Order: sequence, then C-alpha cells, then structure tokens
Amino acid sequence: MSDNRITPKDEPVWRPRLMIVIASTRPGRVGLPVGQWFARQADAQGDFVVQVVDLAELNLPFMDEPNHPRMRAYTKQHTKDWSAMVDAADALVLVTPEYNHGYVAPLKNAIDFLMHEWMYKPVGLVSYGGVSGGLRAVQMLKPTLSALKMIPLPEAVPIPGVSGHFDEQGEFQATDQLNDAAAGMLSALRNWVDTLRPALQSHRSQ
Repeated sequence: MSDNRITPKDEPVWRPRLMIVIASTRPGRVGLPVGQWFARQADAQGDFVVQVVDLAELNLPFMDEPNHPRMRAYTKQHTKDWSAMVDAADALVLVTPEYNHGYVAPLKNAIDFLMHEWMYKPVGLVSYGGVSGGLRAVQMLKPTLSALKMIPLPEAVPIPGVSGHFDEQGEFQATDQLNDAAAGMLSALRNWVDTLRPALQSHRSQ
C-alpha cells in the first residue's frame, strides 16, 4: 500500500549574525589581519553569518549626538547607520589591542554612540599585544560591556607576542592553540546566542 502522507519540507537552519569589530584605527595596525583571520575561522565553522566592521573604515567622529543614546533620537546619518548595523547583529566579537593597560579609544567611542542596540548579546574578545596578550585591555572592557547588558564570554582568544605571528608577506599565522581557542569561543558564542534569543527577540519587539 502506498504511503500518501505529506512530509513537510525541512525548515531552514537559522544562522545568527556575528559582527566582528576591528577596533584599532592606527596606520600599520595588526588588528586588521588578526580580525580577518578570525573571520575566516568563523566562516569555516559555519554557525554564523559573518560581518566584519573595521572602525577605521566606519570612521565615526567623536560622539556628536545631542541626545542620550537611550532615547534613540539620533540626528546624524552615521549614527543611524551604525545603529542599524549593531541592531542586526545577534553576537559580537571585538578585536582589540592593548594600549597602556587599556583598550583603544575608537572602540569606547563606537560603543558609547549606542545603548539599546547592544543589549542581550553575547560578545567574544580577541585581544593582542606583548607578553600579556592584551588581557589587561579585556579586563577593562568587560565592565563597560556588562553595563550595557551584554554577556562577555569567559572564553577568549588572547594573542601574546603578536608581532611574531606574521610572515614576510604580512599574513597572520595562527598557531594550533589559537585556532583551537577561536573554535571554542565560537561554539560558546553560538550556545549563548541560542540561550539569549528569547530575551533579544522580546527586546527588539519593544
């Protein structure tokens, strides 16, 4: 006897949007190839739709909005564009160097332009520098992220001695340990996205 039951088509697999932010804007920075390496790792892992945002290209001015970000009453087109980009992301990875035991001013400025758009999103941190691998910058950054109701992950990718990871062509050469750390952080990000998805959807509908 033939089976006439209708089998529903498989539902498409939802892939959250991951925004990777390259924080350094300094000429000659190594943050760009580091961020590009991490983006390739994220693409290969396949859990996310990946977008790379380079703050040097975004070129936000120092905060020039007259209203508090909580009002979302933006008056400048660059703010409206930045708001839309961050709002669309479900998770973030911030790629930052360490300057004088802290993170860089362009990153703080980009964060401070917005408020609601950051909320209920997990964030991974890729840091680089000398012996510390940028970990002091990460520790200074975490309270800012938490104040915006973001979830900074304990899994991180610190890169000590970053200048020694480049070949003669200026390409970043990751060790197996760094690749493993990136994979672990991406898996943790996906778990947190799935956990926070109801809260983020409720927040977006308000």
